[in-house]
Amino acid sequence: MASIVVLDYGSQYTRLITRRLRELNAYSVILSGTSDLAQIAAQEPKGIILSGGPQSVYAAGAPRLPAGLLEAGWPILAICYGMQLIAQAVGGTVKPSQLREYGKVGLKSYQGELFKHVEGEFVAWMSHGDSVETAPPGFAVTAATVSTPIAAMEDAERGIYCLQFHPEVRHTPKGSVLLENFLARCGLSRDWTPEHITQRLIREVRQQVGSERVLLGISGGVDSSTLGLLLHRAIGPQLAAVFVDHGLLRLGEADEVERALRELGVNLTVVEASERFLTALKGVTDPEEKRKIIGREFIAVFTNEAKHQGPFKFLAQGTLYPDVIESAGGHGAAKIKSHHNVGGLPKELGFTLLEPFRTLFKDEVREIAHTLGLPAHLRDRHPFPGPGLAVRIIGEVTLERLSVLRRVDDIFISALREFGLYHETWQALAVLTPLRSVGVMGDGRTYAHTVALRAVSSVDGMTADWTRLPHEFLATVANRIVGSVPEVNRVVYDITSKPPATIEWE
Repeated sequence: MASIVVLDYGSQYTRLITRRLRELNAYSVILSGTSDLAQIAAQEPKGIILSGGPQSVYAAGAPRLPAGLLEAGWPILAICYGMQLIAQAVGGTVKPSQLREYGKVGLKSYQGELFKHVEGEFVAWMSHGDSVETAPPGFAVTAATVSTPIAAMEDAERGIYCLQFHPEVRHTPKGSVLLENFLARCGLSRDWTPEHITQRLIREVRQQVGSERVLLGISGGVDSSTLGLLLHRAIGPQLAAVFVDHGLLRLGEADEVERALRELGVNLTVVEASERFLTALKGVTDPEEKRKIIGREFIAVFTNEAKHQGPFKFLAQGTLYPDVIESAGGHGAAKIKSHHNVGGLPKELGFTLLEPFRTLFKDEVREIAHTLGLPAHLRDRHPFPGPGLAVRIIGEVTLERLSVLRRVDDIFISALREFGLYHETWQALAVLTPLRSVGVMGDGRTYAHTVALRAVSSVDGMTADWTRLPHEFLATVANRIVGSVPEVNRVVYDITSKPPATIEWE
C-alpha cells in the first residue's frame, strides 16, 4: 500500500508525525533511520519524511542518510535534524547555534512552495542547538527567525523541503498546512479513512487466517470489544470470543459488555473466573508482577477454552501501538511498564498471535468501532486497562478493596457524566491507595482509606496533561464519596502530567 515513510532519527515527535499524517487521511509508516533503500522501497513510498533527533550531524557516529535516498527521486520533507542531514549531504554547512531556540518562535519571513496558502503570523515550535549556516547549492531559503537566518529551505525542482522547526506539533498552529502541501507534492491518495482502514483490516485478517479458527479474549475494554466486532465481520463462525470476567471490572461492566456483543451477533462465551484471578493475586503488591500474573491467567483461561472449543490456530489480541512502544517495541524506546497484551506470554504458547490493531492508535480504533456499529456508550467511554482495577489498587487486591474502589469509581464517573464533563476528559479514574488516615465524622474518629482521583486530557495516550476540573465539581464528588463509601475518609486529586508520570498509577 502506498505510504509516506517517516525515517526515525530518535525524535520525541516521530510518532506524532505519523499521527498528523493519518489525521490528514494519509497512510504513514515509521522505519528506523538506519533502514536501507530496499526496506524503504518495500513500503511503496510516495514521499519520505526525515524526523528530528537528539544528536549533532557532525558528531562521530551520528546517523546518516540511507545510501541512495537523494537519488531515488521521492519527495522529501526534512525536519530539524533531518534538515541538517540534507544540508550536510549536499554541500551546505551546519554549526552550533550562537543562540539556541527552544519553544515558540515567530517567523519573520516565509515563502516558497511549502508555505502556499499560509497567511499572516506564523508561530513555529523550535527545539535545536545546531543550525544550517550555509544553504546548499540549488536551495532557496524560505523562512527565517530573528536567531535563525535559515529556518526553512527548499529545492522545489527536486522536491526536497527542509524545516528547522516542527510542523507536526500543536504548538505550530499552521503546521498542518505545510504537511498538506507536502502531501500534495507527493501525490498520495488521501484515503486513510475509518471505512478504508476497516476494510483493509478485514482483508488482511481473512488473508492471514484463511480457513483456520481464531480465539479472542475480550477484557471488556473498547479495544478488545471492537476487535471482536471486526473479526466477526471478517471471519464469522471461525471466531470464538471468550469474555473473561476476572472480577476486576467496574460496577456492572461485565453484564453491559456481554449484552452489547451478543446483540451484535458475536459468538461469545463468558467465563466467570474471578476466584481464580483473586487467588493468583493474593499477597502480590508489585505492579509488574500483577500485570504478568493477569496476563498469565488470561492465557491459561484461553488454553482451557481452546481445549473445550478448539482446535484454534490463532489467539487474537487488541494490542495498540502505544502498548508496543511502552513495552519497548519502538525504536530505542525505554521499557516503561509491561502491558498484558504484549508482555508475560509464555514461549510455549500454542497459538499464533493475531494483532490487527498493533499499528493503530486509540482514536483510530474508536473510529473503527463507530464504523462497525459498537454502541456509543461502549465506543466512547474512557480507556480501561486490560488488568482492570488490579492496577488501580495500590498494594494487594482483595474483595474488600475491590468493592471500595468500584463504588468510588462509579460515583466519580457518574458525576462526570452528570455535570457534562465526561467527554471533556480523555481518561478519568479512581485509585485506591494503601494510605489510611485519621478523620472525623460526626463526633466520632475514623481511620479509613485515602482515594485519589485522576483525569487527563490527551489524543492518543502517548502524552497527557491533567484535566483542570472545576473545584466545585471536585468538592461535590469528594463529599459524595466520603458520604456514600464509609471505608473512605479522604479524597485527593492527581495533578501530574505524562510525562513524568504515566496515566495509570501502576
